[in-house]
Amino acid sequence: MAGIDIRPDTHGEPARGESREQISQRLLESSEMLSYDPVTEVDWQTPLDKDFHGASPEWSTLYGTAYWDELTEAQRKELTRQEAASVASTGIWFEMILQQMILRDLYAKDPTDARFQWALTEIADECRHSIMFARGAAKLGAPAYRPRRAAIELGRGFKTLAVGEAAYAAILVAEEVLDVMQRDWMRDERVVPFVRTINNIHVVEESRHMKFARDETLRQMRRAGPVRRRFSALVISIAAYVIVTSMVSRDVYRHAGLDEKRARAEAAANEHHKSMMRSSCAGLMEFLASAGLLTKPALVFYKRAHLI
Repeated sequence: MAGIDIRPDTHGEPARGESREQISQRLLESSEMLSYDPVTEVDWQTPLDKDFHGASPEWSTLYGTAYWDELTEAQRKELTRQEAASVASTGIWFEMILQQMILRDLYAKDPTDARFQWALTEIADECRHSIMFARGAAKLGAPAYRPRRAAIELGRGFKTLAVGEAAYAAILVAEEVLDVMQRDWMRDERVVPFVRTINNIHVVEESRHMKFARDETLRQMRRAGPVRRRFSALVISIAAYVIVTSMVSRDVYRHAGLDEKRARAEAAANEHHKSMMRSSCAGLMEFLASAGLLTKPALVFYKRAHLI
């Protein structure tokens, strides 16, 4: 991780009372000051060292189960590498949805506006992140993990129809959940170094994207009436459920050489992993509540996804 600053980016932090134009300009300036090129920053040449994990073991879907206790250290490391690759693949899927929603939002708008230029900068970031995740998953020795067909089709509809706070808050949910995981992984010396670098790049650059998504969500909600608010809250919660439950493919256990049926059953009942997800999303849930997006119907899906 030589040459990379692991401190979270704060240059684009919006100040109270700033206009959309001012916030976008600050984010553009932050991007100029603190952005990375994964092609040169990540060590792609060194062969994969299988003495390392692919993610912090505590984030494994099997950590804390009887099955985990039975695995050899080599099996545990292979499982976390496959799980990290699956999370990266899910990230690519959602980043493609995100890019299409932003482009649709920008269509025929003023290109001289700082908000327009920041949005294009965000899309450029996401393109680089997707390529970085794809190369990282390949280096981890993983196949092309994809969400289930139902999730893919729901995503297809969401990227076409979602607007306003439904689009931006759903973007925020995906980015916030991944951000908390990756902050742990990038500091964990048990994780293979090139993955730590990937996570660090993503955390630093996504911090700007999350600032923008939070601000857009709050701005959109100021114009939302009670019916629209309830509808958007439900749509966001369903999107969150689909995203979170798609992060770790059921196929990772087979590719890690485990008993797939047993692994899936123990992962589904794993209270440790559910607790990790809930604790990691405490700040996100507070934000959604403050924005008026944590309604009773929405809570059903957040609870099913173990986010609250």
